[in-house]
Amino acid sequence: MATVLILMGSTSDWPTMQAAARMLEDFGVSWEARVVSAHRTPDLLAATMAEAEQGDTRVIIAGAGGAAHLPGMLAAFTCLPVFGVPVASKQLKGLDSLLSIVQMPKGVAVGTLAVGEAGAANAGLLAAQVIGTTDSQVQNKVREFRSKQREAVLANSKLELDS
Repeated sequence: MATVLILMGSTSDWPTMQAAARMLEDFGVSWEARVVSAHRTPDLLAATMAEAEQGDTRVIIAGAGGAAHLPGMLAAFTCLPVFGVPVASKQLKGLDSLLSIVQMPKGVAVGTLAVGEAGAANAGLLAAQVIGTTDSQVQNKVREFRSKQREAVLANSKLELDS
């Protein structure tokens, strides 16, 4: 199993969650994506977490929409860090997902990111930062990323008014 495991409740979550995968690729962090439904395949969820804990997995990124129970259920089965990404839903635009993921009971932690693609990308970045605490190559790539972001802002920091 890869260093970061990206899990989602349905293949329909992949367009959002692939932003996490792209970020991890940019930092050279191995990842694997799987579909595991908290409601439809709870036995697979438990088995996946047992496998992750026995392998090389260091971080779990979980995307879920609607009821969005997946990140919390995963966190209940592991001591690995779990980052939850609320996937935008048709009905409530992801607010339902956000509230479901962020309202975890004391003692079962899920780091909750923003709704949608930005949240997925930041989950990938955060996972790389965690990996970077023990992998200097990944940490250096994160530093380079931050430096490039800073340079891009500074290059465009002066605005002129149109006449």
